[in-house]
Amino acid sequence: MKALNTLYELLQNSIEKFSDKIAFSMLGGEDVTYAEFGKRVEEVQEMLLGAGLNAGDKVVILSSNMPNWGVSYFAITTAGMVAVPILPDFTGQELDKLIAHSEAKALLVSDKLFTKLSKETVASLNIVIRTKNLGIISQTVTEQGSKLLPKPEDLAVIIYTSGTTSQPKGVMHTHQSLVRQIQMIYGLYPIGPEDSMLSVLPLSHTYECSLGMLYVVATGASNTYLEKPPTASVLLPALRKVRPTAFLIVPLIIEKVYRSQIYSKFTSTAFWRALYNTAFTRRYLHRIAGKKLMKAFGGRARLFIGGAKLDEQVEQFLIDAKFPYAIGYGLTETAPLVAGQISPATKLGATGPAMNGLSVRLDNVNPETKQGEIVVKTPSALSGYYKNPEATAEAFTEDGWYRTGDLGYIDEDGYIFIKGRLKNMIVGPSGENIYPEEIESVLNTNAYVSESIVTEQDGQLVALVHFDTDAIEKLKDELMEKWEITRDEWNQKVDEWNARKEELKKDILKYVNSKVNRFSRISEVVEEENEFVKSPTSKIRRFLYNNRKKGNTSQPTEK
Repeated sequence: MKALNTLYELLQNSIEKFSDKIAFSMLGGEDVTYAEFGKRVEEVQEMLLGAGLNAGDKVVILSSNMPNWGVSYFAITTAGMVAVPILPDFTGQELDKLIAHSEAKALLVSDKLFTKLSKETVASLNIVIRTKNLGIISQTVTEQGSKLLPKPEDLAVIIYTSGTTSQPKGVMHTHQSLVRQIQMIYGLYPIGPEDSMLSVLPLSHTYECSLGMLYVVATGASNTYLEKPPTASVLLPALRKVRPTAFLIVPLIIEKVYRSQIYSKFTSTAFWRALYNTAFTRRYLHRIAGKKLMKAFGGRARLFIGGAKLDEQVEQFLIDAKFPYAIGYGLTETAPLVAGQISPATKLGATGPAMNGLSVRLDNVNPETKQGEIVVKTPSALSGYYKNPEATAEAFTEDGWYRTGDLGYIDEDGYIFIKGRLKNMIVGPSGENIYPEEIESVLNTNAYVSESIVTEQDGQLVALVHFDTDAIEKLKDELMEKWEITRDEWNQKVDEWNARKEELKKDILKYVNSKVNRFSRISEVVEEENEFVKSPTSKIRRFLYNNRKKGNTSQPTEK
Protein backbone atom coordinates (compact mmCIF):
# COMPACT_ATOMS: atom_id res chain seq x y z
CA MET A 1 0.00 0.00 0.00
CA LYS A 2 1.38 3.40 -1.03
CA ALA A 3 2.72 5.54 1.82
CA LEU A 4 0.43 8.54 2.30
CA ASN A 5 0.60 11.40 4.79
CA THR A 6 -2.76 13.18 4.64
CA LEU A 7 -6.37 12.50 3.69
CA TYR A 8 -5.86 14.87 0.74
CA GLU A 9 -3.09 12.65 -0.62
CA LEU A 10 -5.22 9.56 0.03
CA LEU A 11 -8.17 10.92 -1.95
CA GLN A 12 -6.13 12.22 -4.88
CA ASN A 13 -4.30 8.91 -5.18
CA SER A 14 -7.56 6.96 -5.32
CA ILE A 15 -9.24 9.31 -7.83
CA GLU A 16 -6.24 8.93 -10.16
CA LYS A 17 -5.97 5.13 -9.82
CA PHE A 18 -9.64 4.12 -9.66
CA SER A 19 -11.51 6.94 -11.45
CA ASP A 20 -13.98 4.69 -13.33
CA LYS A 21 -14.60 2.26 -10.46
CA ILE A 22 -17.66 2.46 -8.21
CA ALA A 23 -16.73 3.95 -4.83
CA PHE A 24 -20.14 4.07 -3.11
CA SER A 25 -23.67 2.92 -3.89
CA MET A 26 -27.13 3.10 -2.40
CA LEU A 27 -28.85 -0.27 -2.58
CA GLY A 28 -31.31 0.04 -5.43
CA GLY A 29 -30.18 3.61 -6.05
CA GLU A 30 -27.27 5.63 -7.38
CA ASP A 31 -23.69 4.51 -7.97
CA VAL A 32 -20.89 7.01 -7.44
CA THR A 33 -17.57 6.47 -9.22
CA TYR A 34 -14.31 7.70 -7.78
CA ALA A 35 -14.23 10.42 -10.47
CA GLU A 36 -17.75 11.60 -9.55
CA PHE A 37 -16.76 11.35 -5.90
CA GLY A 38 -13.93 13.83 -6.50
CA LYS A 39 -16.24 16.25 -8.35
CA ARG A 40 -18.76 16.22 -5.50
CA VAL A 41 -15.99 16.91 -2.99
CA GLU A 42 -15.08 20.05 -4.94
CA GLU A 43 -18.76 21.05 -5.13
CA VAL A 44 -19.19 20.89 -1.35
CA GLN A 45 -15.96 22.76 -0.80
CA GLU A 46 -17.18 25.60 -3.01
CA MET A 47 -20.37 25.89 -0.93
CA LEU A 48 -18.42 25.94 2.35
CA LEU A 49 -15.95 28.52 1.04
CA GLY A 50 -18.83 30.63 -0.29
CA ALA A 51 -20.23 30.75 3.25
CA GLY A 52 -17.08 32.26 4.67
CA LEU A 53 -15.43 29.11 6.04
CA ASN A 54 -11.65 28.90 6.28
CA ALA A 55 -9.07 26.20 6.93
CA GLY A 56 -9.29 25.16 10.57
CA ASP A 57 -13.03 25.81 10.88
CA LYS A 58 -15.24 23.01 12.25
CA VAL A 59 -17.98 21.43 10.14
CA VAL A 60 -20.48 18.97 11.59
CA ILE A 61 -21.68 15.89 9.70
CA LEU A 62 -25.01 14.70 11.08
CA SER A 63 -26.31 12.22 8.58
CA SER A 64 -27.48 8.71 7.94
CA ASN A 65 -25.21 6.52 5.79
CA MET A 66 -25.10 7.42 2.09
CA PRO A 67 -22.46 8.16 -0.59
CA ASN A 68 -22.56 11.87 0.23
CA TRP A 69 -21.50 11.15 3.81
CA GLY A 70 -18.02 10.28 2.53
CA VAL A 71 -18.20 13.20 0.10
CA SER A 72 -18.88 15.56 3.02
CA TYR A 73 -16.08 14.09 5.13
CA PHE A 74 -13.43 14.43 2.43
CA ALA A 75 -14.67 17.85 1.30
CA ILE A 76 -14.12 19.16 4.82
CA THR A 77 -10.82 17.48 5.65
CA THR A 78 -9.08 17.95 2.29
CA ALA A 79 -9.79 21.70 2.44
CA GLY A 80 -7.90 21.91 5.74
CA MET A 81 -11.12 22.21 7.75
CA VAL A 82 -12.07 19.93 10.63
CA ALA A 83 -14.85 17.34 10.29
CA VAL A 84 -17.06 16.73 13.32
CA PRO A 85 -19.08 13.53 12.68
CA ILE A 86 -21.82 13.11 15.29
CA LEU A 87 -23.70 9.89 15.97
CA PRO A 88 -27.35 10.14 14.86
CA ASP A 89 -28.80 8.56 18.01
CA PHE A 90 -28.09 11.51 20.31
CA THR A 91 -31.17 13.40 21.44
CA GLY A 92 -31.98 16.82 19.98
CA GLN A 93 -30.82 18.54 23.16
CA GLU A 94 -27.56 16.57 23.13
CA LEU A 95 -26.99 17.44 19.48
CA ASP A 96 -27.49 21.15 20.16
CA LYS A 97 -24.93 20.98 22.98
CA LEU A 98 -22.35 19.07 20.94
CA ILE A 99 -22.64 21.41 17.95
CA ALA A 100 -22.22 24.41 20.24
CA HIS A 101 -19.27 22.77 22.02
CA SER A 102 -17.53 22.03 18.71
CA GLU A 103 -17.83 25.70 17.65
CA ALA A 104 -18.95 24.49 14.24
CA LYS A 105 -19.68 27.04 11.52
CA ALA A 106 -21.41 24.67 9.09
CA LEU A 107 -23.52 21.53 9.04
CA LEU A 108 -24.15 18.74 6.54
CA VAL A 109 -27.31 16.94 7.58
CA SER A 110 -29.85 14.35 6.44
CA ASP A 111 -33.55 15.16 6.46
CA LYS A 112 -34.79 13.25 9.51
CA LEU A 113 -31.90 14.35 11.70
CA PHE A 114 -32.36 18.00 10.73
CA THR A 115 -35.73 17.98 12.51
CA LYS A 116 -33.99 17.15 15.81
CA LEU A 117 -32.14 20.47 15.88
CA SER A 118 -33.36 23.66 17.49
CA LYS A 119 -33.96 26.80 15.41
CA GLU A 120 -31.29 28.55 17.49
CA THR A 121 -28.66 25.98 16.50
CA VAL A 122 -29.55 26.22 12.80
CA ALA A 123 -29.49 30.03 12.94
CA SER A 124 -26.01 30.03 14.52
CA LEU A 125 -24.43 28.30 11.48
CA ASN A 126 -23.00 29.99 8.39
CA ILE A 127 -24.50 27.32 6.14
CA VAL A 128 -26.57 24.13 6.40
CA ILE A 129 -26.34 21.64 3.51
CA ARG A 130 -28.62 18.68 2.82
CA THR A 131 -26.50 15.56 2.39
CA LYS A 132 -28.96 13.69 0.16
CA ASN A 133 -28.75 16.09 -2.80
CA LEU A 134 -26.09 18.58 -1.60
CA GLY A 135 -28.64 21.37 -1.71
CA ILE A 136 -28.41 24.40 0.62
CA ILE A 137 -31.05 24.42 3.39
CA SER A 138 -30.01 27.77 4.89
CA GLN A 139 -27.13 30.22 4.60
CA THR A 140 -26.48 33.29 6.76
CA VAL A 141 -23.00 34.28 5.50
CA THR A 142 -22.02 34.89 1.85
CA GLU A 143 -18.43 36.13 2.11
CA GLN A 144 -15.57 34.14 0.54
CA GLY A 145 -13.43 31.90 2.72
CA SER A 146 -10.16 30.10 1.97
CA LYS A 147 -8.76 26.58 2.08
CA LEU A 148 -5.28 25.15 2.60
CA LEU A 149 -3.65 21.85 1.78
CA PRO A 150 -3.53 20.01 5.10
CA LYS A 151 -0.26 18.95 6.68
CA PRO A 152 0.15 15.56 8.42
CA GLU A 153 0.10 17.13 11.88
CA ASP A 154 -3.04 19.22 11.18
CA LEU A 155 -6.26 18.38 12.99
CA ALA A 156 -8.60 16.41 10.71
CA VAL A 157 -11.55 15.34 12.87
CA ILE A 158 -13.18 15.71 16.25
CA ILE A 159 -15.17 12.59 17.15
CA TYR A 160 -17.49 12.74 20.14
CA THR A 161 -17.53 9.59 22.26
CA SER A 162 -20.86 7.94 22.92
CA GLY A 163 -20.91 8.76 26.63
CA THR A 164 -21.26 5.21 27.96
CA THR A 165 -19.71 6.01 31.35
CA SER A 166 -19.69 9.82 31.34
CA GLN A 167 -20.49 12.84 29.23
CA PRO A 168 -19.25 12.72 25.61
CA LYS A 169 -15.71 13.95 24.97
CA GLY A 170 -14.36 15.30 21.68
CA VAL A 171 -11.54 13.03 20.48
CA MET A 172 -9.10 14.87 18.19
CA HIS A 173 -7.29 13.05 15.39
CA THR A 174 -4.77 14.43 12.92
CA HIS A 175 -4.43 13.52 9.26
CA GLN A 176 -1.37 11.50 10.12
CA SER A 177 -3.07 9.42 12.84
CA LEU A 178 -5.91 8.46 10.49
CA VAL A 179 -3.69 7.61 7.53
CA ARG A 180 -1.33 5.53 9.66
CA GLN A 181 -4.34 3.61 11.00
CA ILE A 182 -5.40 2.77 7.43
CA GLN A 183 -1.94 1.40 6.72
CA MET A 184 -2.09 -0.75 9.86
CA ILE A 185 -5.51 -2.17 8.89
CA TYR A 186 -4.14 -3.21 5.49
CA GLY A 187 -1.51 -5.33 7.25
CA LEU A 188 -4.24 -7.27 9.08
CA TYR A 189 -7.21 -7.41 6.73
CA PRO A 190 -6.11 -6.65 3.16
CA ILE A 191 -8.72 -5.61 0.59
CA GLY A 192 -8.42 -4.16 -2.91
CA PRO A 193 -10.33 -2.77 -5.92
CA GLU A 194 -12.05 -6.11 -6.47
CA ASP A 195 -13.64 -6.07 -3.00
CA SER A 196 -17.10 -4.86 -2.06
CA MET A 197 -18.59 -4.07 1.35
CA LEU A 198 -22.10 -3.69 2.72
CA SER A 199 -22.35 -0.95 5.34
CA VAL A 200 -24.77 -1.46 8.26
CA LEU A 201 -23.04 0.52 11.04
CA PRO A 202 -23.14 4.33 11.45
CA LEU A 203 -20.36 6.10 9.54
CA SER A 204 -20.13 8.63 12.36
CA HIS A 205 -18.64 5.89 14.55
CA THR A 206 -14.88 5.58 14.13
CA TYR A 207 -15.04 1.81 13.51
CA GLU A 208 -17.20 2.10 10.39
CA CYS A 209 -15.61 5.40 9.35
CA SER A 210 -12.04 4.08 9.40
CA LEU A 211 -12.61 0.52 8.12
CA GLY A 212 -15.76 1.00 6.10
CA MET A 213 -15.08 4.36 4.46
CA LEU A 214 -11.49 5.62 4.69
CA TYR A 215 -10.08 2.15 4.11
CA VAL A 216 -12.45 1.56 1.19
CA VAL A 217 -11.40 4.81 -0.50
CA ALA A 218 -7.70 4.14 0.13
CA THR A 219 -7.84 0.70 -1.51
CA GLY A 220 -10.23 1.38 -4.39
CA ALA A 221 -12.87 -0.98 -3.02
CA SER A 222 -16.61 -0.20 -3.02
CA ASN A 223 -19.28 0.09 -0.34
CA THR A 224 -23.06 -0.16 -0.52
CA TYR A 225 -25.41 1.61 1.90
CA LEU A 226 -28.95 0.78 2.95
CA GLU A 227 -31.90 3.20 2.92
CA LYS A 228 -33.57 1.40 5.85
CA PRO A 229 -32.32 0.14 9.25
CA PRO A 230 -30.60 -3.27 8.95
CA THR A 231 -33.38 -5.45 10.32
CA ALA A 232 -33.34 -9.12 9.28
CA SER A 233 -36.01 -8.50 6.62
CA VAL A 234 -33.86 -5.75 5.08
CA LEU A 235 -30.37 -7.13 5.69
CA LEU A 236 -30.69 -10.68 4.35
CA PRO A 237 -32.01 -9.67 0.89
CA ALA A 238 -29.31 -6.97 0.74
CA LEU A 239 -26.59 -9.50 1.50
CA ARG A 240 -27.87 -11.79 -1.24
CA LYS A 241 -27.95 -8.93 -3.75
CA VAL A 242 -24.63 -7.23 -2.94
CA ARG A 243 -22.72 -10.43 -2.09
CA PRO A 244 -20.07 -8.50 -0.15
CA THR A 245 -16.56 -9.88 0.16
CA ALA A 246 -16.07 -7.96 3.40
CA PHE A 247 -18.68 -7.23 6.04
CA LEU A 248 -18.15 -5.12 9.18
CA ILE A 249 -20.37 -6.05 12.10
CA VAL A 250 -20.56 -5.70 15.86
CA PRO A 251 -20.77 -8.84 18.05
CA LEU A 252 -24.46 -8.21 18.76
CA ILE A 253 -25.41 -9.00 15.15
CA ILE A 254 -23.65 -12.36 14.88
CA GLU A 255 -24.62 -13.29 18.45
CA LYS A 256 -28.32 -12.73 17.65
CA VAL A 257 -28.00 -14.79 14.48
CA TYR A 258 -26.32 -17.61 16.41
CA ARG A 259 -28.85 -17.72 19.25
CA SER A 260 -31.99 -17.31 17.15
CA GLN A 261 -31.06 -19.37 14.09
CA ILE A 262 -28.51 -21.91 15.30
CA TYR A 263 -28.43 -22.51 19.05
CA SER A 264 -32.22 -22.42 19.46
CA LYS A 265 -32.73 -25.04 16.72
CA PHE A 266 -30.02 -27.38 18.00
CA THR A 267 -31.44 -27.31 21.52
CA SER A 268 -35.15 -27.38 20.66
CA THR A 269 -35.69 -31.04 21.59
CA ALA A 270 -34.06 -33.58 23.88
CA PHE A 271 -32.75 -35.45 20.80
CA TRP A 272 -31.05 -32.39 19.34
CA ARG A 273 -29.71 -31.31 22.74
CA ALA A 274 -28.08 -34.73 23.19
CA LEU A 275 -26.39 -34.41 19.81
CA TYR A 276 -25.37 -30.82 20.40
CA ASN A 277 -23.87 -31.55 23.80
CA THR A 278 -21.45 -34.04 22.25
CA ALA A 279 -18.29 -32.30 21.04
CA PHE A 280 -17.85 -34.30 17.82
CA THR A 281 -21.44 -33.93 16.62
CA ARG A 282 -21.54 -30.29 17.73
CA ARG A 283 -18.59 -29.48 15.45
CA TYR A 284 -20.30 -31.34 12.61
CA LEU A 285 -23.55 -29.43 13.16
CA HIS A 286 -21.65 -26.14 13.32
CA ARG A 287 -20.02 -26.95 9.97
CA ILE A 288 -23.40 -27.50 8.34
CA ALA A 289 -24.85 -24.35 9.93
CA GLY A 290 -21.78 -22.36 8.86
CA LYS A 291 -22.34 -23.28 5.21
CA LYS A 292 -25.96 -22.11 5.45
CA LEU A 293 -24.86 -18.89 7.15
CA MET A 294 -22.29 -18.20 4.43
CA LYS A 295 -25.02 -18.66 1.81
CA ALA A 296 -27.30 -16.27 3.73
CA PHE A 297 -24.47 -13.71 3.80
CA GLY A 298 -24.10 -13.81 0.03
CA GLY A 299 -21.67 -16.69 -0.34
CA ARG A 300 -18.31 -14.93 -0.09
CA ALA A 301 -18.31 -12.65 2.97
CA ARG A 302 -15.35 -12.32 5.33
CA LEU A 303 -16.62 -10.96 8.64
CA PHE A 304 -14.78 -8.28 10.55
CA ILE A 305 -16.10 -8.18 14.10
CA GLY A 306 -15.35 -5.21 16.34
CA GLY A 307 -16.81 -2.68 18.74
CA ALA A 308 -17.11 -5.01 21.73
CA LYS A 309 -15.98 -8.42 23.00
CA LEU A 310 -17.36 -11.39 21.08
CA ASP A 311 -19.09 -14.10 23.10
CA GLU A 312 -16.77 -17.13 23.21
CA GLN A 313 -19.57 -19.59 22.50
CA VAL A 314 -20.33 -17.72 19.28
CA GLU A 315 -16.67 -17.50 18.35
CA GLN A 316 -16.30 -21.26 18.88
CA PHE A 317 -19.14 -21.71 16.40
CA LEU A 318 -17.27 -19.60 13.82
CA ILE A 319 -14.10 -21.63 14.40
CA ASP A 320 -15.91 -24.98 14.11
CA ALA A 321 -17.78 -23.78 11.04
CA LYS A 322 -14.51 -22.60 9.42
CA PHE A 323 -16.29 -19.31 8.74
CA PRO A 324 -13.76 -16.63 7.65
CA TYR A 325 -13.63 -13.87 10.24
CA ALA A 326 -11.39 -11.29 11.84
CA ILE A 327 -11.66 -9.65 15.25
CA GLY A 328 -10.40 -6.21 16.10
CA TYR A 329 -9.92 -4.43 19.40
CA GLY A 330 -9.68 -0.69 19.64
CA LEU A 331 -11.09 2.61 20.81
CA THR A 332 -12.20 5.91 19.32
CA GLU A 333 -9.03 7.37 20.79
CA THR A 334 -6.83 5.01 18.72
CA ALA A 335 -8.72 5.48 15.41
CA PRO A 336 -9.64 2.64 16.29
CA LEU A 337 -7.61 -0.59 16.02
CA VAL A 338 -5.02 -1.57 18.62
CA ALA A 339 -5.00 -5.34 18.05
CA GLY A 340 -6.52 -7.85 15.70
CA GLN A 341 -6.55 -11.43 14.52
CA ILE A 342 -7.82 -13.15 11.41
CA SER A 343 -8.83 -16.76 10.90
CA PRO A 344 -7.45 -19.35 10.89
CA ALA A 345 -4.68 -17.78 13.06
CA THR A 346 -7.06 -16.95 15.92
CA LYS A 347 -7.17 -17.85 19.59
CA LEU A 348 -10.53 -18.32 21.28
CA GLY A 349 -11.33 -15.33 23.50
CA ALA A 350 -8.38 -13.24 22.31
CA THR A 351 -8.41 -9.97 20.40
CA GLY A 352 -5.17 -10.91 18.67
CA PRO A 353 -1.67 -9.43 18.89
CA ALA A 354 -0.90 -5.74 18.60
CA MET A 355 -1.19 -4.19 15.14
CA ASN A 356 2.06 -3.70 13.24
CA GLY A 357 3.53 -0.30 13.99
CA LEU A 358 2.36 0.06 17.58
CA SER A 359 3.38 -1.23 21.00
CA VAL A 360 1.29 -2.61 23.87
CA ARG A 361 2.16 -3.18 27.52
CA LEU A 362 0.42 -3.75 30.84
CA ASP A 363 0.58 -1.24 33.69
CA ASN A 364 -0.17 -1.88 37.36
CA VAL A 365 -0.03 -5.65 36.89
CA ASN A 366 -1.58 -7.84 39.56
CA PRO A 367 1.19 -10.34 40.46
CA GLU A 368 -1.31 -13.14 41.07
CA THR A 369 -3.57 -12.79 38.03
CA LYS A 370 -0.89 -11.28 35.71
CA GLN A 371 -3.57 -8.80 34.61
CA GLY A 372 -3.11 -5.08 34.26
CA GLU A 373 -4.30 -2.02 32.39
CA ILE A 374 -3.59 -2.16 28.67
CA VAL A 375 -1.63 0.91 27.55
CA VAL A 376 -0.53 1.57 23.98
CA LYS A 377 2.03 3.59 22.06
CA THR A 378 0.60 4.17 18.60
CA PRO A 379 0.95 6.69 15.76
CA SER A 380 -2.86 6.62 15.46
CA ALA A 381 -3.47 7.87 19.02
CA LEU A 382 -5.55 10.97 19.60
CA SER A 383 -3.80 14.31 19.89
CA GLY A 384 -6.08 15.15 22.84
CA TYR A 385 -9.64 15.82 23.93
CA TYR A 386 -11.12 19.00 22.47
CA LYS A 387 -11.19 21.84 25.03
CA ASN A 388 -10.50 19.35 27.83
CA PRO A 389 -6.82 19.47 28.90
CA GLU A 390 -7.58 17.71 32.21
CA ALA A 391 -9.00 14.63 30.46
CA THR A 392 -6.11 14.71 27.98
CA ALA A 393 -3.54 14.68 30.77
CA GLU A 394 -5.32 11.80 32.53
CA ALA A 395 -5.44 9.76 29.31
CA PHE A 396 -1.67 9.39 28.97
CA THR A 397 1.06 7.94 31.15
CA GLU A 398 4.04 10.07 32.11
CA ASP A 399 6.05 8.48 29.29
CA GLY A 400 3.35 9.20 26.67
CA TRP A 401 1.47 5.91 26.37
CA TYR A 402 -2.32 6.01 26.00
CA ARG A 403 -4.32 4.45 28.85
CA THR A 404 -7.09 2.32 27.33
CA GLY A 405 -8.93 1.79 30.61
CA ASP A 406 -9.22 -1.91 29.71
CA LEU A 407 -7.95 -4.69 31.94
CA GLY A 408 -6.42 -7.81 30.49
CA TYR A 409 -3.36 -9.94 30.00
CA ILE A 410 -0.95 -10.79 27.18
CA ASP A 411 0.02 -14.42 26.57
CA GLU A 412 3.39 -15.80 25.51
CA ASP A 413 2.52 -15.31 21.81
CA GLY A 414 1.61 -11.65 22.29
CA TYR A 415 -2.15 -12.23 22.02
CA ILE A 416 -4.21 -9.79 24.10
CA PHE A 417 -7.11 -11.03 26.23
CA ILE A 418 -9.56 -8.41 27.52
CA LYS A 419 -11.13 -9.04 30.93
CA GLY A 420 -13.20 -5.88 31.31
CA ARG A 421 -13.22 -2.12 31.81
CA LEU A 422 -11.21 -0.74 34.73
CA LYS A 423 -14.13 1.55 35.59
CA ASN A 424 -16.51 -1.41 35.66
CA MET A 425 -14.39 -3.75 37.79
CA ILE A 426 -15.86 -4.68 41.16
CA VAL A 427 -13.57 -5.53 44.10
CA GLY A 428 -14.89 -8.56 46.00
CA PRO A 429 -15.05 -8.85 49.82
CA SER A 430 -11.66 -10.57 49.91
CA GLY A 431 -10.03 -8.28 47.37
CA GLU A 432 -10.89 -10.36 44.28
CA ASN A 433 -11.18 -8.58 40.92
CA ILE A 434 -14.65 -9.23 39.55
CA TYR A 435 -15.35 -8.35 35.92
CA PRO A 436 -19.09 -7.85 35.34
CA GLU A 437 -18.64 -8.25 31.56
CA GLU A 438 -17.57 -11.87 32.06
CA ILE A 439 -20.64 -12.68 34.15
CA GLU A 440 -22.86 -10.88 31.63
CA SER A 441 -21.47 -12.93 28.77
CA VAL A 442 -22.67 -16.05 30.62
CA LEU A 443 -26.05 -14.47 31.43
CA ASN A 444 -26.59 -13.55 27.80
CA THR A 445 -26.16 -17.15 26.65
CA ASN A 446 -29.35 -18.07 28.50
CA ALA A 447 -32.22 -18.52 26.06
CA TYR A 448 -34.51 -16.20 28.05
CA VAL A 449 -32.03 -13.32 28.41
CA SER A 450 -31.84 -10.57 25.81
CA GLU A 451 -29.34 -8.34 27.61
CA SER A 452 -28.02 -7.83 31.12
CA ILE A 453 -25.70 -5.92 33.38
CA VAL A 454 -24.20 -6.96 36.71
CA THR A 455 -23.99 -4.36 39.47
CA GLU A 456 -22.95 -4.26 43.10
CA GLN A 457 -25.82 -3.49 45.48
CA ASP A 458 -25.32 -3.50 49.25
CA GLY A 459 -22.13 -5.52 48.90
CA GLN A 460 -23.71 -8.21 46.71
CA LEU A 461 -23.66 -8.93 42.98
CA VAL A 462 -27.05 -8.41 41.37
CA ALA A 463 -27.92 -9.24 37.76
CA LEU A 464 -30.31 -6.86 36.02
CA VAL A 465 -31.90 -8.80 33.17
CA HIS A 466 -34.11 -7.79 30.25
CA PHE A 467 -35.92 -10.89 28.98
CA ASP A 468 -35.92 -11.96 25.36
CA THR A 469 -39.37 -11.08 23.98
CA ASP A 470 -39.62 -14.01 21.56
CA ALA A 471 -38.57 -16.55 24.19
CA ILE A 472 -41.06 -15.15 26.71
CA GLU A 473 -43.90 -15.21 24.19
CA LYS A 474 -43.08 -18.80 23.32
CA LEU A 475 -43.15 -19.69 27.01
CA LYS A 476 -46.54 -17.98 27.37
CA ASP A 477 -47.91 -20.03 24.47
CA GLU A 478 -46.72 -23.23 26.14
CA LEU A 479 -48.34 -22.23 29.43
CA MET A 480 -51.63 -21.30 27.77
CA GLU A 481 -51.71 -24.74 26.19
CA LYS A 482 -50.92 -26.35 29.53
CA TRP A 483 -53.53 -24.28 31.39
CA GLU A 484 -56.00 -24.67 28.51
CA ILE A 485 -56.73 -20.95 28.24
CA THR A 486 -56.83 -18.36 25.45
CA ARG A 487 -54.98 -15.05 25.20
CA ASP A 488 -58.14 -13.29 26.31
CA GLU A 489 -58.14 -15.37 29.50
CA TRP A 490 -54.46 -14.71 30.25
CA ASN A 491 -55.16 -12.01 32.85
CA GLN A 492 -56.86 -14.63 34.99
CA LYS A 493 -53.48 -16.30 35.47
CA VAL A 494 -51.42 -13.28 36.51
CA ASP A 495 -50.41 -14.80 39.85
CA GLU A 496 -49.40 -18.09 38.23
CA TRP A 497 -47.40 -16.20 35.56
CA ASN A 498 -45.58 -14.10 38.16
CA ALA A 499 -44.73 -17.29 40.05
CA ARG A 500 -43.38 -18.84 36.83
CA LYS A 501 -41.22 -15.77 36.23
CA GLU A 502 -39.79 -16.09 39.73
CA GLU A 503 -38.94 -19.71 38.93
CA LEU A 504 -37.34 -18.53 35.71
CA LYS A 505 -35.16 -16.02 37.57
CA LYS A 506 -34.08 -18.76 39.98
CA ASP A 507 -33.20 -21.00 37.02
CA ILE A 508 -31.10 -18.20 35.50
CA LEU A 509 -29.40 -17.63 38.86
CA LYS A 510 -28.56 -21.32 39.15
CA TYR A 511 -27.42 -21.47 35.51
CA VAL A 512 -25.01 -18.54 35.85
CA ASN A 513 -23.58 -19.52 39.22
CA SER A 514 -22.79 -22.99 37.90
CA LYS A 515 -20.57 -21.47 35.22
CA VAL A 516 -18.65 -18.69 37.04
CA ASN A 517 -16.06 -18.82 39.78
CA ARG A 518 -17.05 -18.67 43.43
CA PHE A 519 -16.51 -14.97 44.02
CA SER A 520 -18.35 -14.00 40.81
CA ARG A 521 -21.61 -15.66 41.80
CA ILE A 522 -24.66 -13.42 41.77
CA SER A 523 -27.11 -13.21 44.67
CA GLU A 524 -30.22 -12.16 42.78
CA VAL A 525 -31.71 -11.79 39.32
CA VAL A 526 -33.87 -8.69 38.88
CA GLU A 527 -36.08 -8.20 35.84
CA GLU A 528 -35.54 -4.98 33.93
CA GLU A 529 -38.88 -4.56 32.15
CA ASN A 530 -37.66 -1.95 29.67
CA GLU A 531 -34.64 -2.22 27.42
CA PHE A 532 -31.53 -0.74 29.00
CA VAL A 533 -30.75 2.89 28.25
CA LYS A 534 -27.98 2.82 25.67
CA SER A 535 -25.40 5.09 24.14
CA PRO A 536 -25.62 6.03 20.45
CA THR A 537 -23.35 3.02 19.76
CA SER A 538 -25.86 0.67 21.49
CA LYS A 539 -23.73 0.15 24.59
CA ILE A 540 -25.56 0.14 27.93
CA ARG A 541 -25.04 3.33 29.92
CA ARG A 542 -23.86 1.55 33.03
CA PHE A 543 -23.53 4.62 35.19
CA LEU A 544 -27.32 4.94 35.20
CA TYR A 545 -27.64 1.55 36.92
CA ASN A 546 -24.47 1.13 38.98
CA ASN A 547 -25.66 3.33 41.83
CA ARG A 548 -29.17 1.98 41.98
CA LYS A 549 -30.36 1.00 45.46
CA LYS A 550 -31.45 -2.58 45.99
CA GLY A 551 -35.13 -3.05 45.27
CA ASN A 552 -35.39 -0.02 42.98
CA THR A 553 -36.58 -1.17 39.56
CA SER A 554 -37.67 2.17 38.15
CA GLN A 555 -36.40 3.17 34.73
CA PRO A 556 -33.38 5.46 35.11
CA THR A 557 -33.33 8.83 33.42
CA GLU A 558 -30.36 10.82 32.22
CA LYS A 559 -29.57 14.14 33.74
